[in-house]
Amino acid sequence: MKINTLQDLKQVKKKLADAHEKAQAAEAARTAAARLKEAEANLFTRAVGVVKRMPVNDQVRISLPAPAPVATQRQKDEEAVLRDALSDGFDVSSLLDTDESLSFRRPGVGIDVTQKLRKGGWSIQREIDLHGLRSDEARVALAEFIRIAHRQGLRCLRVVHGKGLGSPGKTAVLKPKVHSWLIQKNQVLAFVQAKATEGGAGALVVLLKPGN
Repeated sequence: MKINTLQDLKQVKKKLADAHEKAQAAEAARTAAARLKEAEANLFTRAVGVVKRMPVNDQVRISLPAPAPVATQRQKDEEAVLRDALSDGFDVSSLLDTDESLSFRRPGVGIDVTQKLRKGGWSIQREIDLHGLRSDEARVALAEFIRIAHRQGLRCLRVVHGKGLGSPGKTAVLKPKVHSWLIQKNQVLAFVQAKATEGGAGALVVLLKPGN
Protein backbone atom coordinates (compact mmCIF):
# COMPACT_ATOMS: atom_id res chain seq x y z
CA MET A 1 0.00 0.00 0.00
CA LYS A 2 1.39 3.42 -0.95
CA ILE A 3 1.64 5.66 2.12
CA ASN A 4 1.66 9.28 1.07
CA THR A 5 -0.26 11.02 3.82
CA LEU A 6 -1.16 10.72 7.46
CA GLN A 7 -4.62 9.63 6.35
CA ASP A 8 -3.11 6.60 4.60
CA LEU A 9 -1.18 5.72 7.76
CA LYS A 10 -4.31 6.09 9.88
CA GLN A 11 -6.17 3.74 7.53
CA VAL A 12 -3.44 1.11 7.97
CA LYS A 13 -3.65 1.44 11.77
CA LYS A 14 -7.46 1.27 11.65
CA LYS A 15 -7.36 -1.97 9.66
CA LEU A 16 -4.97 -3.47 12.18
CA ALA A 17 -7.19 -2.38 15.07
CA ASP A 18 -10.32 -3.81 13.36
CA ALA A 19 -8.64 -7.17 12.83
CA HIS A 20 -7.54 -7.27 16.47
CA GLU A 21 -11.05 -6.35 17.65
CA LYS A 22 -12.61 -9.12 15.53
CA ALA A 23 -10.18 -11.67 16.95
CA GLN A 24 -11.05 -10.59 20.49
CA ALA A 25 -14.79 -10.83 19.74
CA ALA A 26 -14.37 -14.35 18.34
CA GLU A 27 -12.43 -15.44 21.42
CA ALA A 28 -15.10 -13.94 23.72
CA ALA A 29 -17.84 -15.82 21.83
CA ARG A 30 -15.99 -19.13 22.18
CA THR A 31 -15.51 -18.55 25.92
CA ALA A 32 -19.21 -17.72 26.40
CA ALA A 33 -20.27 -20.85 24.49
CA ALA A 34 -18.00 -23.05 26.65
CA ARG A 35 -19.42 -21.56 29.85
CA LEU A 36 -22.99 -22.08 28.63
CA LYS A 37 -22.28 -25.71 27.77
CA GLU A 38 -20.75 -26.31 31.21
CA ALA A 39 -23.75 -24.68 32.93
CA GLU A 40 -26.20 -26.88 30.99
CA ALA A 41 -24.24 -30.01 31.92
CA ASN A 42 -24.32 -29.08 35.60
CA LEU A 43 -28.06 -28.42 35.41
CA PHE A 44 -28.68 -31.89 33.97
CA THR A 45 -26.58 -33.53 36.70
CA ARG A 46 -28.51 -31.76 39.46
CA ALA A 47 -31.85 -32.73 37.89
CA VAL A 48 -31.27 -36.49 37.36
CA GLY A 49 -28.72 -37.23 40.05
CA VAL A 50 -25.82 -39.62 39.71
CA VAL A 51 -25.86 -41.54 36.43
CA LYS A 52 -23.83 -44.47 35.20
CA ARG A 53 -22.43 -44.41 31.70
CA MET A 54 -23.52 -47.36 29.56
CA PRO A 55 -20.77 -49.32 27.81
CA VAL A 56 -20.25 -48.21 24.26
CA ASN A 57 -18.51 -50.42 21.75
CA ASP A 58 -18.57 -48.12 18.74
CA GLN A 59 -17.37 -44.57 19.16
CA VAL A 60 -17.24 -41.72 16.71
CA ARG A 61 -14.53 -39.11 17.12
CA ILE A 62 -15.91 -35.67 16.31
CA SER A 63 -13.42 -32.93 15.56
CA LEU A 64 -14.23 -29.54 16.98
CA PRO A 65 -14.35 -26.68 14.47
CA ALA A 66 -11.06 -24.87 14.06
CA PRO A 67 -10.84 -21.54 15.86
CA ALA A 68 -11.31 -18.40 13.81
CA PRO A 69 -8.03 -17.28 12.19
CA VAL A 70 -6.22 -14.41 13.86
CA ALA A 71 -4.44 -11.82 11.73
CA THR A 72 -1.06 -12.62 13.29
CA GLN A 73 0.94 -10.98 10.48
CA ARG A 74 -0.92 -7.71 10.93
CA GLN A 75 -0.30 -7.87 14.67
CA LYS A 76 3.40 -8.44 14.01
CA ASP A 77 3.42 -5.48 11.59
CA GLU A 78 1.85 -3.23 14.20
CA GLU A 79 4.34 -4.33 16.83
CA ALA A 80 7.20 -3.73 14.40
CA VAL A 81 6.03 -0.15 13.82
CA LEU A 82 6.04 0.48 17.57
CA ARG A 83 9.55 -0.96 17.86
CA ASP A 84 10.78 1.06 14.89
CA ALA A 85 11.72 4.11 16.95
CA LEU A 86 14.02 6.55 15.14
CA SER A 87 15.92 9.18 17.06
CA ASP A 88 15.92 12.88 16.16
CA GLY A 89 19.15 13.32 18.11
CA PHE A 90 21.24 11.02 15.92
CA ASP A 91 24.35 12.86 14.63
CA VAL A 92 24.79 12.14 10.92
CA SER A 93 27.32 14.82 10.03
CA SER A 94 30.25 12.40 10.02
CA LEU A 95 28.42 9.84 7.88
CA LEU A 96 27.36 12.03 4.96
CA ASP A 97 29.58 12.49 1.92
CA THR A 98 30.48 16.16 1.81
CA ASP A 99 29.38 16.77 -1.75
CA GLU A 100 26.86 19.34 -2.93
CA SER A 101 23.93 17.10 -2.03
CA LEU A 102 25.25 15.41 1.13
CA SER A 103 24.79 11.87 -0.16
CA PHE A 104 25.17 8.77 2.02
CA ARG A 105 26.57 5.29 1.54
CA ARG A 106 27.19 2.64 4.16
CA PRO A 107 30.74 1.49 4.95
CA GLY A 108 31.80 -1.02 2.32
CA VAL A 109 29.56 0.48 -0.35
CA GLY A 110 31.64 1.97 -3.19
CA ILE A 111 31.28 5.52 -4.41
CA ASP A 112 30.26 4.07 -7.78
CA VAL A 113 26.96 3.05 -6.16
CA THR A 114 25.99 6.63 -5.29
CA GLN A 115 27.21 7.80 -8.68
CA LYS A 116 25.00 5.22 -10.40
CA LEU A 117 22.10 6.11 -8.12
CA ARG A 118 22.49 9.81 -8.97
CA LYS A 119 22.50 9.03 -12.70
CA GLY A 120 19.28 7.01 -12.49
CA GLY A 121 20.91 3.59 -12.70
CA TRP A 122 18.00 2.13 -10.72
CA SER A 123 14.37 2.74 -11.63
CA ILE A 124 12.32 4.33 -8.85
CA GLN A 125 9.74 1.74 -7.80
CA ARG A 126 7.79 3.62 -5.14
CA GLU A 127 7.74 6.98 -3.38
CA ILE A 128 6.43 8.66 -0.26
CA ASP A 129 5.61 12.35 0.14
CA LEU A 130 6.09 13.65 3.68
CA HIS A 131 4.79 17.15 2.91
CA GLY A 132 2.34 18.46 5.47
CA LEU A 133 3.23 15.93 8.17
CA ARG A 134 4.51 16.87 11.61
CA SER A 135 7.94 15.55 12.54
CA ASP A 136 6.64 12.62 14.62
CA GLU A 137 4.10 11.69 11.94
CA ALA A 138 6.74 11.82 9.20
CA ARG A 139 9.11 9.65 11.24
CA VAL A 140 6.54 6.88 11.73
CA ALA A 141 5.35 7.07 8.12
CA LEU A 142 8.90 6.85 6.76
CA ALA A 143 9.84 3.91 9.00
CA GLU A 144 6.73 1.99 7.91
CA PHE A 145 7.33 2.86 4.24
CA ILE A 146 10.94 1.59 4.30
CA ARG A 147 10.05 -1.57 6.22
CA ILE A 148 7.22 -2.58 3.88
CA ALA A 149 9.20 -1.74 0.73
CA HIS A 150 12.14 -3.87 1.90
CA ARG A 151 9.85 -6.78 2.80
CA GLN A 152 8.36 -6.60 -0.69
CA GLY A 153 11.80 -6.76 -2.29
CA LEU A 154 11.85 -3.19 -3.65
CA ARG A 155 15.28 -1.63 -4.17
CA CYS A 156 14.91 2.00 -5.29
CA LEU A 157 12.60 4.54 -3.62
CA ARG A 158 12.01 8.27 -3.66
CA VAL A 159 11.41 10.17 -0.42
CA VAL A 160 9.99 13.67 -0.83
CA HIS A 161 10.71 15.88 2.19
CA GLY A 162 10.38 19.34 0.62
CA LYS A 163 12.83 22.22 0.42
CA GLY A 164 11.60 23.96 3.55
CA LEU A 165 10.59 27.13 1.71
CA GLY A 166 7.38 27.28 3.70
CA SER A 167 9.13 26.90 7.07
CA PRO A 168 9.88 29.86 9.37
CA GLY A 169 13.00 31.55 8.06
CA LYS A 170 12.76 29.34 4.97
CA THR A 171 15.06 26.87 6.71
CA ALA A 172 14.57 23.19 5.92
CA VAL A 173 13.45 21.37 9.08
CA LEU A 174 12.35 18.00 7.77
CA LYS A 175 15.22 17.48 5.31
CA PRO A 176 18.04 16.93 7.87
CA LYS A 177 15.74 14.76 9.98
CA VAL A 178 14.95 12.55 6.99
CA HIS A 179 18.71 12.16 6.40
CA SER A 180 19.13 11.09 10.02
CA TRP A 181 16.19 8.67 9.99
CA LEU A 182 17.28 6.98 6.78
CA ILE A 183 20.82 6.42 8.05
CA GLN A 184 19.39 4.74 11.15
CA LYS A 185 17.47 2.24 8.97
CA ASN A 186 19.62 -0.86 8.42
CA GLN A 187 17.72 -1.60 5.20
CA VAL A 188 19.12 1.58 3.58
CA LEU A 189 22.37 1.11 1.63
CA ALA A 190 22.70 4.61 0.21
CA PHE A 191 20.84 7.74 -0.82
CA VAL A 192 21.46 10.80 -2.97
CA GLN A 193 19.65 14.03 -3.75
CA ALA A 194 17.12 13.53 -6.52
CA LYS A 195 17.66 14.95 -9.99
CA ALA A 196 16.03 18.31 -10.73
CA THR A 197 13.28 16.58 -12.71
CA GLU A 198 12.53 14.27 -9.77
CA GLY A 199 12.37 16.78 -6.93
CA GLY A 200 15.89 18.17 -6.71
CA ALA A 201 16.83 19.43 -3.25
CA GLY A 202 13.36 18.56 -2.01
CA ALA A 203 13.70 14.79 -2.43
CA LEU A 204 16.06 11.84 -2.02
CA VAL A 205 16.55 8.70 -4.09
CA VAL A 206 17.12 5.79 -1.71
CA LEU A 207 18.71 2.40 -2.42
CA LEU A 208 17.68 -0.51 -0.18
CA LYS A 209 19.46 -3.77 0.53
CA PRO A 210 18.09 -6.78 -1.33
CA GLY A 211 15.08 -8.25 0.48
CA ASN A 212 15.06 -11.70 2.08
